[in-house]
Amino acid sequence: MIRTIATEVLLFATPFVLYAIFLWATKAGVVHPGSWPLSRIVSLAIVALILVIGSFLYFSHYSGAPPGSAYVPAHLDEQGRFVPGTTR
Repeated sequence: MIRTIATEVLLFATPFVLYAIFLWATKAGVVHPGSWPLSRIVSLAIVALILVIGSFLYFSHYSGAPPGSAYVPAHLDEQGRFVPGTTR
C-alpha cells in the first residue's frame, strides 16, 4: 500500500520538479516568486492531477488478479507446513 501511495505522490510532484529543473537550467531563479505565477501553478497542478488519475485508471485496469480468479489465503496444511496465499 505504501508503494502505491509513494507512486502517486511522485507522479503528482513530477510536473513541479520538471518545471523547477527547467527554471534552474535557464538560470531564471527557482525561488524567485515571479517564476511561479498562479496561472503556472494551476496548470502544473492540472497536469499533475491528470497523471495521478491516469495512473489510478492504469493500476485499476491492468494490475491485480485476473477476472474470475479466487484468492486462497495463506494457511497451514495437514502436515503443519506453511502454504503461502495464491490466486486460483
